[in-house]
Amino acid sequence: MRVSVENIEGEIVKDNETYILEDNNTLENLTLSRTILKPGMKTRGHSHESQEEVYFFHGYGGMVLGENSMTVEPGSVVLIPKGTFHQVINFDKEKSLSFVCVFEKYDRSSDVAEYKK
Repeated sequence: MRVSVENIEGEIVKDNETYILEDNNTLENLTLSRTILKPGMKTRGHSHESQEEVYFFHGYGGMVLGENSMTVEPGSVVLIPKGTFHQVINFDKEKSLSFVCVFEKYDRSSDVAEYKK
């Protein structure tokens, strides 16, 4: 199956004032997820104790990875080790920030991710 970063052929799992989250669960063990982070917003930030992730960015913004902060731009790829806190920030007040991530499939309705309070 071939998809694009603009259309991962998934299902909308969240749509709120912060972001739109779409998941493609076609594969047996991996989820392909696309997030459209709305202008001026940031993700809640979380970690997965036993799960690695890979983020592919298609816009400009920032990312917190553990104790480090970095800027991201189209084409940036961020490797997230298991147990590492991560958060995405959209500094642009007018444009959305889009990114695609790949991770081991889990039940999104459970509380597997540990969120920063």
